Amino acid sequence: MRTECIGDHVKLKGKSYPCTVSLTMNLVGGKWKAVILYHLKDGEKRYNELRKEMPDITEMTLSLQLKQLEKDGLVARKVFGKKPPIKVVYDLTAFGKTFVPVLEAITAWGNQVVVEQGEFVKG
Repeated sequence: MRTECIGDHVKLKGKSYPCTVSLTMNLVGGKWKAVILYHLKDGEKRYNELRKEMPDITEMTLSLQLKQLEKDGLVARKVFGKKPPIKVVYDLTAFGKTFVPVLEAITAWGNQVVVEQGEFVKG
C-alpha cells in the first residue's frame, strides 16, 4: 500500500486533508507560492528584491503569500532595527529548504516543456 493511502485522511496542525497531495498543494500551491520559494532558495531577500524579481505579482498578493508561507512555516521573516527605516528580510526555514529539490524538479520539467513545445523569449 502506498504511504499516502495509509489512512482515510491526513492531519497537519489540526487541519484535515483527504491526502498528502492535497496537503502539499495547500502549502505550496497557487500561482505564486512556489515562485516565491524559488526566489528564496538561494538565500534571504528583502521584500523589494522579491518585487523586482517578480514584476507581475501585485504588492498585496506578495504580502499575503509571504504571510501565508510564514504561517505555514516555510518562510521566516526577520526584522532588523526598532524604528523606521527598519530592514525586513525573508528566508526559507529548515522546513522550507526541504522543498528545494521539488522546486528544482519543477524547474527542470518546465525547462524541458519549453524546449520541446515552446520557446524562451527575451525582452
